[in-house]
Amino acid sequence: MNAGRGGGEAVERLRRAPEESAGGARILHEYGSAFRMGGFDWDLVSGMMIMDDAALEVFDMDREEYDDRPESLGSRVLPDEGRRLDTMVAQALKEGSDQYGAYFRIRRRDGSHQWTHTQGLVHRDDAGRPVRIVGVLRDATHELTESAARLGLDEGRRQRAGVVEGTTAALAYARTVQDVIDLLNDSHALEHFGAASLVMGLVEAGRIHLVAEGPDGAFVPGTRFTRVDEPYPMSEVIRTLRPRFIDSARDFADSFPVLWPHISGLGITAAAYLPLIAQARPIGALGLLYSDKTGFSEDERTLLVALGSSIAQSLQRAMLYEQEHDLAEGLQQAMLPRRIPEVPGAQTAVRYRSARLGRDIGGDWYDIIPLPGGRVGAVIGDVQGHDTHAAAVMGQLRIVLRAYAAEGHPPATVMARASVFLHELDTERFATCTYAEVDLATGVVQVVRAGHVDPLVREVDGSCRRIPVEGGLPLGLSAEFGRLDYPVTTLELDPGQTLMLYTDGLVEKPGADLDEGFQWLTSLVRRGPGDLQQLADHLCDVVADRGGEDDVAILLLRRDGGFAVPAGRFRQHVAQSDPEALSSARHMVRAAVRAWGAEERADEIELVADELMTNALMHTDGGAIVTLRILAGPVRRLRVEVEDRSSALPRRREAGEAGVSGRGLLLVDQISDIWGVESRGGGKCVWSEFTLER
Repeated sequence: MNAGRGGGEAVERLRRAPEESAGGARILHEYGSAFRMGGFDWDLVSGMMIMDDAALEVFDMDREEYDDRPESLGSRVLPDEGRRLDTMVAQALKEGSDQYGAYFRIRRRDGSHQWTHTQGLVHRDDAGRPVRIVGVLRDATHELTESAARLGLDEGRRQRAGVVEGTTAALAYARTVQDVIDLLNDSHALEHFGAASLVMGLVEAGRIHLVAEGPDGAFVPGTRFTRVDEPYPMSEVIRTLRPRFIDSARDFADSFPVLWPHISGLGITAAAYLPLIAQARPIGALGLLYSDKTGFSEDERTLLVALGSSIAQSLQRAMLYEQEHDLAEGLQQAMLPRRIPEVPGAQTAVRYRSARLGRDIGGDWYDIIPLPGGRVGAVIGDVQGHDTHAAAVMGQLRIVLRAYAAEGHPPATVMARASVFLHELDTERFATCTYAEVDLATGVVQVVRAGHVDPLVREVDGSCRRIPVEGGLPLGLSAEFGRLDYPVTTLELDPGQTLMLYTDGLVEKPGADLDEGFQWLTSLVRRGPGDLQQLADHLCDVVADRGGEDDVAILLLRRDGGFAVPAGRFRQHVAQSDPEALSSARHMVRAAVRAWGAEERADEIELVADELMTNALMHTDGGAIVTLRILAGPVRRLRVEVEDRSSALPRRREAGEAGVSGRGLLLVDQISDIWGVESRGGGKCVWSEFTLER
């Protein structure tokens, strides 16, 4: 858009030397007095907008009235014009434009309206983010007056056309029926329409439900719900599907004697009732009542009918949106677990928040799976896409993953089988997922990650840290490319610590990278409430206020400190070709020793258990089963057992000076209080006991 008289040259001057505009006071100083033109310098980072004296003169404002904030101009800019300007600037910033320009109206001190023109240049940093806008403002009244005269347009017609244009622009942001109602109930709506009073009703089950009226005190008792066949103007236009223009107070009193006595005190001199029609059927009616005019010209009638059509289309779009949203949200909720089971030894909190901007359904899910032996599985995942198909795939994937975990498969196997299932599901979707198996007795957590974001752990004191978890390909893709080996990361969750799983919608922020999102989230969790349910609500509320375009699932699991350590045993299988299983078994031994209060002999117990497991894996075919138990009796004893499928008994022998093996059982013999070997069917069990209380 051209800047007009002097504006194009001024903008080119700014383009050639933007540094000359710093501080705002020097912008276009030489042009200000000649063309009533001023300049501004808007820092998008701090929000400060510096305006020179000429720019303030354009807005008819004194220096004392302006505090260097754009919001201070709100009293001058007409409401619909302000919304249009905000939309235009936001679109220019989003689309990467380097300039914008527009005409708009302001209200001067004396109440008169003035056409104004602005043009700005957008400056961006090296990353392409907008950081500054430098621009000009000028009085465009004379320019547009001449143009209007050439076109044969009067100011009234331009204003009426502006009503339709402004209303259409504002309604473009209305997503729900309530958004449309709020727009019409806005305090500026009556001024915007040039009416003294406004009413709107929607057709519901053969009745008209009055949903908007203004100003306050204009409501007519008994008209909140009316029948379509009653003698009211809204009922008439809905029955006939034709607008009704009432040219005078006498016309109103004669045509609708039942309603007129209730509104005669408002000084109504004319009214326009418009049917709101969508898809050839009435969905409601709009009434505009005037106190400063009589009769309607042909142009006014045409524009008002266009206004009714715009509102009707917005209402229809909002109704369809709400229906689709309710269907999508119902499907999403049906696919998620109906209830989360109570987990002895842990507190849990789960939340799902659908996207409120753009797409409204996704494939995010959570699940908590009770497992034998005081263990629990925690799952968080996200199927690619934002539609009902994504939700359907999510429901199937959640069920099979739960089934694989309940069958007793280790976490890596659960993830691999789920990937194969998704690959064979005849869908092009893939899914990211994190599966954590938590032993609530020992605190040992085995985490497997398939293309998902890393989990967090919140400490007892509220501090929060990100847990780097080695990951594999997303589910579906790992099966397609034959990379089904998912690494397992083992960590320990102390009593009072909280494991936090979530989907990427919680950390992805527009214009920021993922690391910034993690920093923001850890800071948010650190400052959040200590109660688990309140913390989950807090996270959802903050994300909702931020207005993200992705849905969010959250799963929080806190290990209780008062969980009773089982008096029975801890057992874990160690596969021969799985080094992660050996590492996990070591974690289990360490956590069990700590849980049973055997810290004084922890190093000895861990060393012997590690030696017995290593011997079994190196000298036998197949894996081993490691068991720890507390033996009852007058003296507490801890017993370590390692079973394998070989019937060959271990031999204790002296190792030569150059020998690299043979010392293991000597070490076991020296450290253990007692040890031995037992035959177990097709295999054997090597055991070692430690006295805990002498």
